[in-house]
Amino acid sequence: MEERLQKLLSAAGVCSRRTAETYITAGRVTVNGERAFLGQRADPERDDVRLDGKPLAPKETPAYILLNKPRGYVTTLSDEKGRKTVADLVKDCGARVYPVGRLDLDSEGLLLLTNDGELTQRLLHPRYETPKVYHVWVEGETDKAAERLGRVTDLEGEPIRPARVRFLGQEDGGVCKLSVTIHEGKNRQVRRMCAACGLNVRRLRRVGEHSLSLGRLRSGQWRYLTPAEVRELKEN
Repeated sequence: MEERLQKLLSAAGVCSRRTAETYITAGRVTVNGERAFLGQRADPERDDVRLDGKPLAPKETPAYILLNKPRGYVTTLSDEKGRKTVADLVKDCGARVYPVGRLDLDSEGLLLLTNDGELTQRLLHPRYETPKVYHVWVEGETDKAAERLGRVTDLEGEPIRPARVRFLGQEDGGVCKLSVTIHEGKNRQVRRMCAACGLNVRRLRRVGEHSLSLGRLRSGQWRYLTPAEVRELKEN
């Protein structure tokens, strides 16, 4: 069946659809030996589609992994500094999967990994406003911390949507626990929001994304998504 070249490259795990457009425009993609063009369609069963002269790998069986990322792991497949990566934790999953978004080195919790480029693009695209829920332990100016954090609409001149923030409790040592729900994926957004309110983040844990929740999955463990979970991610 014919499909747009961007979708074929994305499905082969080569890149996102947006990146595929730049590859096509740059002349790096050919179909049956001829330079491809934007909007072109091809049938992977009949046509010879190549990137930089190399044929696309056969389409992989889709894999969907939910990982409870521990602190101290970087959200990449390899790291030039030799640090531990999330790829190390899911190396036995039976497929080459890629992180959907990021959790920084000191953050932990729910991380989705997949080789489904189309779903990855959908979850990351700002238009779909995928909700992400974090539990955050903060210290510092914690008086009315939830109210103040919920009013942050600007990060160093960059506008953001107000987060939904709930107070979850006061802990020993003046530490306050909050639930923060955002619909954007700005770099280190929750940490930057807290800093803007005079709050020091002691711990940051993502517990939900879209319709998924971390549940009782222990740190460093992963599981496959159920067919129902995959359908919900794709349909909503």
